[in-house]
Amino acid sequence: MHGRGRRVVVGVDGSPGSLRAVAEARSRGAALVSALAWYPAEGEMVHRPGVDRYLRELRESSAWQRLTKAWDDALGGVPPDVDPLLVVACGRAGPVLVDIADEENDLLVVGAGSRNRLRRALIRSVPRYCAARAGCPVLVVPPSPLTPAWTLTRP
Repeated sequence: MHGRGRRVVVGVDGSPGSLRAVAEARSRGAALVSALAWYPAEGEMVHRPGVDRYLRELRESSAWQRLTKAWDDALGGVPPDVDPLLVVACGRAGPVLVDIADEENDLLVVGAGSRNRLRRALIRSVPRYCAARAGCPVLVVPPSPLTPAWTLTRP
């Protein structure tokens, strides 16, 4: 460790599992980093010179709104006794989260993915990616058992 105390890094995407992960991360009583990764529909093209800067700013602004809404949905907003570092980063969620949780003393908290087998087979699993590649412990938090099944399959 490089002189930093324990941090809890929580991956947020607005899904039921990630909302529960926010609550779990907050309960740990450590310095909190809340991160939302966004990947443009245009793929890597968005990073090339000549690509409309407005488009990139629009996508990033939307990501900030999703991050704020996730905190509102999970805890009614950022509680006054918590001062999380909020991070929005362009990239695929797994690599972004592993890069942020870069100390062995960190704890990376992510929500469990979809219960739909076909969806899990077709879409990369962020929890699996993080568990396989993070240099710190990874806690995968399932959505609440009270969450309606139809909300677990949304994109």
